[in-house]
Amino acid sequence: MNRTSYLLRRLGQMVIVVLGITIIVFFMIHMVPGDPARIYLGTRATDSAVATLHHQWGLDRPLPAQYWLFMSRLFHGDLGQSLLYQTSAAGLIAGRLPATLWLLGYAIVLSVVITVPLAAIAATKKDSTRDHVIRLGSVVGLGMPSFWVGIMLILLLALRIRAFPVGGYGTDFAGHLTSMFLPGLTIAIAVAPLLVRSLRASMLSVLDADFVATARSKGIPRRRTLVSHVLRNAVIPTVTVLGVNISFLVGGTVIVEKVFALPGVGNLMLQAILARDFPVVQAVTLVFAVMVVIVNLVTDLLYSILDPRVRFD
Repeated sequence: MNRTSYLLRRLGQMVIVVLGITIIVFFMIHMVPGDPARIYLGTRATDSAVATLHHQWGLDRPLPAQYWLFMSRLFHGDLGQSLLYQTSAAGLIAGRLPATLWLLGYAIVLSVVITVPLAAIAATKKDSTRDHVIRLGSVVGLGMPSFWVGIMLILLLALRIRAFPVGGYGTDFAGHLTSMFLPGLTIAIAVAPLLVRSLRASMLSVLDADFVATARSKGIPRRRTLVSHVLRNAVIPTVTVLGVNISFLVGGTVIVEKVFALPGVGNLMLQAILARDFPVVQAVTLVFAVMVVIVNLVTDLLYSILDPRVRFD
């Protein structure tokens, strides 16, 4: 099977997965206690006013009919109307998606910047003090919740040292780089321990390979051998680990965006859940699902590019 056929097959699978997610999320969100009409009108709203709003929003219809209406709109590119903001859910998401994409991209870059040198030091200095410190740090990092890490970074680097803003997104490119550093670092600290452990193990395996010994015997400088031969071959399994964790972090941005008051899709999702804004919750979940599937697809394709021996079977 060539790459094009594999891509088409995965795209077909993506449609099925996203369809299944829409069914699960639709019926789960309607099982959450709370009436969006009463939340919108307030505690003093009369039953007749609530019933009128139910009819206006279509909430008085059976759930299968509501789901069919949602899917029929979706096939026409309509993600629904927000009950809370009284505007299109697609417009709300489009306005907040750049902040979320910025956060994920920044976190990936910082994760790589943290991972590569630490893994290289740990692998080349196996069982040394530095290796033990890095491995211990990875274990500690795995046990720290993202919201706690974010709060600690705010207290230390934003409030005490005043090196970065407490929250916000910034208004231009330079502002984005500054404002998104702490949120990106928070996510990177959650991902880097897994990447360091994976890359260190892969590098140790490659360091014992015959082609590395051959490169050393030819007098190739140690740094060039490490970058061109060891790191290039060891990074392949770590790409898969990074792709899987990016998929998890797409949903994990909800907490980080809330901690740093970022105007992203994750924060919008949390507000919609609290307000029982069903259309927005469904739309955001659908966007997150598509992002996760795309990340997984890109990871598989990137793996095949890095390792030509991979076959699309």
